[in-house]
Amino acid sequence: MTKSANARPELSFWQIWNMCFGFIGIQFGFALQNANVSRIFQTLGASIDELPILWVAAPLTGLLVQPIIGYFSDKTWNRLGRRRPYFLIGALLTTASLLFMPHSPTLWIAAGMLWIMDASINISMEPFRAFVGDMLPQKQRTLGFAMQGFFIGLASVVASSLPWLMTNVWDISNTAAPGTVPDSVIWAFSLGGIVLLLAVGWTILTTREYSPEQLAKFNAAEGQVETKATATLKPAGFYHQSGWVWLLLGALGAATITGFALQPELYILAGCCAGFAVLQLIAAALQKQGRTEHGVYQITHDLFHMPRTMMQLAVVQFFSWFALFAMWIYLTPAVANYHFGATDTSGDLFNKGADWAGVLQGSYNGYAMLAAFIIPVMARKLGRKLTHSLNLLCGALGFASFLLVRDPTWLLVSMVGVGIAWASILSMPYAMLSCALPGQKMGVYMGIFNFFIVIPQILAASILGLVVRTVFAGNSIYALVLGGACFLIAAGITLKVDDAGE
Repeated sequence: MTKSANARPELSFWQIWNMCFGFIGIQFGFALQNANVSRIFQTLGASIDELPILWVAAPLTGLLVQPIIGYFSDKTWNRLGRRRPYFLIGALLTTASLLFMPHSPTLWIAAGMLWIMDASINISMEPFRAFVGDMLPQKQRTLGFAMQGFFIGLASVVASSLPWLMTNVWDISNTAAPGTVPDSVIWAFSLGGIVLLLAVGWTILTTREYSPEQLAKFNAAEGQVETKATATLKPAGFYHQSGWVWLLLGALGAATITGFALQPELYILAGCCAGFAVLQLIAAALQKQGRTEHGVYQITHDLFHMPRTMMQLAVVQFFSWFALFAMWIYLTPAVANYHFGATDTSGDLFNKGADWAGVLQGSYNGYAMLAAFIIPVMARKLGRKLTHSLNLLCGALGFASFLLVRDPTWLLVSMVGVGIAWASILSMPYAMLSCALPGQKMGVYMGIFNFFIVIPQILAASILGLVVRTVFAGNSIYALVLGGACFLIAAGITLKVDDAGE
């Protein structure tokens, strides 16, 4: 089959490098958040049971922000481009958040800053995913997303280890008075804000986007146009009835939580059911009024008309990201308590364990950086589905080994499997998804796809505290073992995905 004259041109290695380089900055902020927020919360007085509910800001902001930003970026075109305006806005807001958060005087101010920081990161991150679909032909998208994974790994190696480096290399204080964040963390966040702004600025300055007219030609030539099935509107009655069902589920859930005095965190799930219900009821009202071009209606419509491949990948993402969120919440307390024997969150053992957890965060990202070079080769030889399934299996083994390894130094080996899985999660689902989406809705569908990243995180934030306290008797190490089981399930489901690009 000959290549159409209107197909997207292939880009050079350095062009792909430049367009993905901004992910170094975004991941600098994300890695500092993941490695240090639990530490900041515990320093400011949070108990281990409170960590999941405090972390819920991250998935909730992603749930709200990413589809909205995706929808608007699909329809944006100005002097700066289509996606790049959102890169810039998100970078500026994230930098400001990074500079302020470690100076938070109270736990609740720190929790509020996490909301702001995560929303700001999502403003930049979501358009970067759609950016690959805009700029690269289908055959180069695995490389494009793997390049993003490489930069994510590179940034995370440095950012996650910054407090440890500042203590052991630059002799910056790693301890502080109770209720005060150590200087090593403060300086790490300040440096991270500067790196983020510079890296995103590099992509903005070195990459030019295709115009809407050019993208329309490319999408038509590559067959990535909206199908009749997705263009057909569901009856308003469907959204109306479904909305009331979900509202009833939310109300029953809230009543059950209250009646049986269950964990307050479970109200988050009830609230999500109610929020989904309201979205559908608004969509029904808009359709009855003939306002089907409204953004709320369009996002709801697209959610209920996802391509088959996207629905299959959504299940894979659910289990993968539940596992990851369990690690991000509980890696620090698990390592500090299980491997270092710490019991006092203000003591030296806890801070040593927390620093080593940061090194482990950096290590698995370092392994992911290296795996990013191997994954495109594996995908060409084995196919994308089998490649992703094998990589997730490596992650499952890595998590399970945390229970068996007692010497914290050997956890660096455990993180090899986690790093391989992480590199694959950052690239393979998006490469498969981008080839199955209509090009003119790349942004909004990438944002909707984020639902299946944040919903498992919301679920984890809602139930993991209860599970760790009651089922695991407060032993946070078992949250990592549970994450391994989720990776194993995701690996099996991946083999059933319909990959349109193969």
